[in-house]
Amino acid sequence: MIQSLTPSALAPPFARYAHGAASRAAGVLLTSGQLGLRRDGNVPDGAEAQARICFGNIDAILAEAGIGRQDVLRINAYVTDRAHMQGYMTARDAWLNGIAALPASTLMVVSGFTRLEFVVEIEVTAALKE
Repeated sequence: MIQSLTPSALAPPFARYAHGAASRAAGVLLTSGQLGLRRDGNVPDGAEAQARICFGNIDAILAEAGIGRQDVLRINAYVTDRAHMQGYMTARDAWLNGIAALPASTLMVVSGFTRLEFVVEIEVTAALKE
């Protein structure tokens, strides 16, 4: 069985999808790409501010499944320009502070997202507790 995860603390998805999906049978949780969108619809300027919102959203999705940052296996992140890499990495490193077993991580530069104000998108794969 697959559990759809869409915490009420997050802005609703833009279309027919969940913010996360968990399969206890497979032991894995996948998040949709999270954007720097606050619940009130506000999008702050800059990759670091947006990445902090993305990671906050991911925290809420993980919590909905009863897990946390320490259970993340992989981070996939996307920025729209190399100039945004440092802001993203600062937010990522702060989010991972204190985590003993660090996840795998990939960062890609892409041409853009659905709206011009978005400069970073982050998704994770996490292990579910048995």
